[in-house]
Amino acid sequence: MKREAAIIGAGYAGLACAVELARQGVEVTVFERSRTLGGRARVVRKDGWTLDNGQHLLLGAYSEFTRLLRLTGVSPRLLEHLPLTVCIPRQLHLRAAALPAPIHLAVGLARARGLNWFERFSLLALLRHLKRRRFQLPATTTVVDLLTACSQPAKLRNLVWEPLCVAALNTPVHEASAQIFANVLRDTLMASAGASEMLIPRVDLSELFPVPAARYLATRDGRLFTGNAIAAITPEGTRFRLDGDPGEHAWPQVVIATAPHHAAPLLASTGACAEVAAQIAALPAEPIATVYLALGAGVRLPAPMIGLGSGPAQWVFDRGQCGGPDGLLAAVISVCRETGAQNHDALIAAVLAQLERELDRRLPKTQWARVIVEKRATFACRPGLSRPGIATPLPGLWLAGDYIESDYPATLEAAVRAGLGCARRIVASFAR
Repeated sequence: MKREAAIIGAGYAGLACAVELARQGVEVTVFERSRTLGGRARVVRKDGWTLDNGQHLLLGAYSEFTRLLRLTGVSPRLLEHLPLTVCIPRQLHLRAAALPAPIHLAVGLARARGLNWFERFSLLALLRHLKRRRFQLPATTTVVDLLTACSQPAKLRNLVWEPLCVAALNTPVHEASAQIFANVLRDTLMASAGASEMLIPRVDLSELFPVPAARYLATRDGRLFTGNAIAAITPEGTRFRLDGDPGEHAWPQVVIATAPHHAAPLLASTGACAEVAAQIAALPAEPIATVYLALGAGVRLPAPMIGLGSGPAQWVFDRGQCGGPDGLLAAVISVCRETGAQNHDALIAAVLAQLERELDRRLPKTQWARVIVEKRATFACRPGLSRPGIATPLPGLWLAGDYIESDYPATLEAAVRAGLGCARRIVASFAR
């Protein structure tokens, strides 16, 4: 059998799969319905501004993602490396020390401003609680159950655990899976000092990995079609025809690496994957809104990323400190089920007022502003959520995406790992 594969979707999962297959000598063709690479982590151009459709904070623990960046020739300088930092103006400043783990966190806590000693020891007590249980919790446990069981003070809940939970899982603490949250803490706070580092992209999300990945494929005879939607998949013996494939080829291996709401109809079109299609369609989607504010060159936040203690936004990125225009702020509103549908002008005004209140100073008049709402940015990461695996009922048809069953919530690392998992299965199938 000729070693070839088709990948539907040029997001992070699809391109991770494509790069790994190409590295293993498989002929790869990628189909992408959009003209822009990156899927739900992509560049957006508005009114002369180059923006991301949402902000993604990467972590040092994202080992597979950073490995692919190196493989595709991405310069380490394109990521701003920061120690683990939680900065909420006038309320909390916690920064891990430049020391080996676990001393880096202990020293960071000792130096933290805004926490008393009882609160500091309570934070460590929760981590010790998880470590004693080897980071294994009952499947039905929510994050709020975990916080209650570990007697976490209200201030810690409000300023540390709840913001971290929303940032990592995009799900409120009373709904979020404690097991997935524990996995994140295990691989960041409780791993090496480098694993807890925060990596903020200095370029847009399409340029960070998708564009270098496309160049990597081009040097290995891979093909990438943009503006090319695949409408259906038809099994034909042991191969698959793709409705929308300009070459009308019969493919021995096909990877569906689209967003879940596109993956479900493609699976259903095969006539043999109705159960998996229904499982994906049932995943509860969560929106994320990003409010961009251009305030001019004189505006600078206390850190490249700060937390906000009261809504609507939870985190704000200072793009000027990370390779972007000076004074361009990106405020992230996770779990924005109601806020995302709010009038955009009112939302911009609310975020601006929130910033002024929490920074305790007047800000310049907004030169330009924009709200970008990704309506199906992630799934709600709830206890016991049924997530599909990589394999489908049809041999040779695979799934890749951040929603695939894994230890992690919907992150770029989860997407990349799913894509790599598909690639390894495909290479193994060719060897049989």
